[in-house]
Amino acid sequence: ALAGCMAIDVVDMIEKGRLPMKALACDMRVFRAADTPRKITGLDLHFLVTGDVPADRVARAIELSREKYCSVWHSLDPAIDFKTSFTVNP
Repeated sequence: ALAGCMAIDVVDMIEKGRLPMKALACDMRVFRAADTPRKITGLDLHFLVTGDVPADRVARAIELSREKYCSVWHSLDPAIDFKTSFTVNP
């Protein structure tokens, strides 16, 4: 749900900027506590943007999603270690 929510935000922002994005893919690693109830302790979410999109615009879209728009992230425990990264392939 988190990857989907943020992906929609990122695509919307890049499209509103009229940037030539061809595709977006996400890969997420989830880290859990060893003991029951095996709570999520960390998330690494990587975006792969295909198209001639400036890296600074991708970074800004991810930042805005995380800080302002993604309701899924804002519904999760703020103690979760959440990291984002991205790659742009023209």
